[in-house]
Amino acid sequence: MNSPNDIIAPERALAKKDFESDQDVRWCPGCGDYAVLAQVQKILPTLGIPRENFAFISGIGCSSRFPYYLETYGMHSIHGRAPAIASGLKLSRPELSVWVVTGDGDALAIGGNHFIHAMRRNIGLKIILLNNRIYGLTKGQYSPTSEMGKKTKSTPLGSIDRPFSPVAVALGAGATFVARAVDSDLKHMASVLERAAAHQGTAFVEILQNCVVFNDDAYGALTNKATRADAGIYLEHGKPLLFGKDRNKGIRLKSWAPELVTVGENGVTEADLVVHDEKAANGGLAFFLSQLENPEFPVPLGVFRDVAAPAYEQLNKEMAENAVAAKGKGDLARLLNSGDTWTIA
Repeated sequence: MNSPNDIIAPERALAKKDFESDQDVRWCPGCGDYAVLAQVQKILPTLGIPRENFAFISGIGCSSRFPYYLETYGMHSIHGRAPAIASGLKLSRPELSVWVVTGDGDALAIGGNHFIHAMRRNIGLKIILLNNRIYGLTKGQYSPTSEMGKKTKSTPLGSIDRPFSPVAVALGAGATFVARAVDSDLKHMASVLERAAAHQGTAFVEILQNCVVFNDDAYGALTNKATRADAGIYLEHGKPLLFGKDRNKGIRLKSWAPELVTVGENGVTEADLVVHDEKAANGGLAFFLSQLENPEFPVPLGVFRDVAAPAYEQLNKEMAENAVAAKGKGDLARLLNSGDTWTIA
């Protein structure tokens, strides 16, 4: 059995087309899922892993059609339970590269419990959450990430629920790798997914994705050429939080609160800005960035946190090996017939 860290050379170099199944891709024309699927198919052959060692598990929703369109092993499972099924697979076959594809409703509503415990355990799953802030498959109800005041078929007077931030939930649950990308920036999305694939332990990536039918232009400020430079801020480890068309806008802390400033005005220099540190052990800065939900601030994109910690499947393997070393190999028949037993006539 190969180690999860082994890189195995295939008989021939794999290409994107090797990961394209024979199924017609059936999402609405213009759906952001197409872009995500293409980038996943593009990076998989670059990872040095045999195609038969990939498995994609999904729950229920538009995003959960992913396994049909990838020429890998996989399962279209049940609503919200993809992390539980994927965890079982990873524990039984730790050499596999196991991915979960989910949506904001699938992961954060019915699947919320499974989602947070996958993060807490740090099991070696790569979890992609496509967040379109709406229930698309069931035709336009509000989701756990829909903004307050959102009018939908299930909230005709406007939602009064406060939305989840998927990044904040993942960080709060202790995830060791947390990132965010947007479906329209293909190059950046690919780089984030590549880093997630290389991470040992749970790697969580939220992808802001457009639903052209039920929530079109949900992230318009981030995708519109005229506004995207001011609407988003790309996180770079060890670099100040700078953004804007002229790269002269920044974020600094004032009395423990974020403040927007312009470099070169009122004596502000780059040295006054917050410096991103994705390796911070306590995750405080990453969580601070996840709270920049006020429209006044740019949306952080990139890697929020990337720290090393023992992967759950490795700890499980070591525990089993230690138990065998201490007590010997188990005997199921002897176990079943030990202690008090009864014969039923």
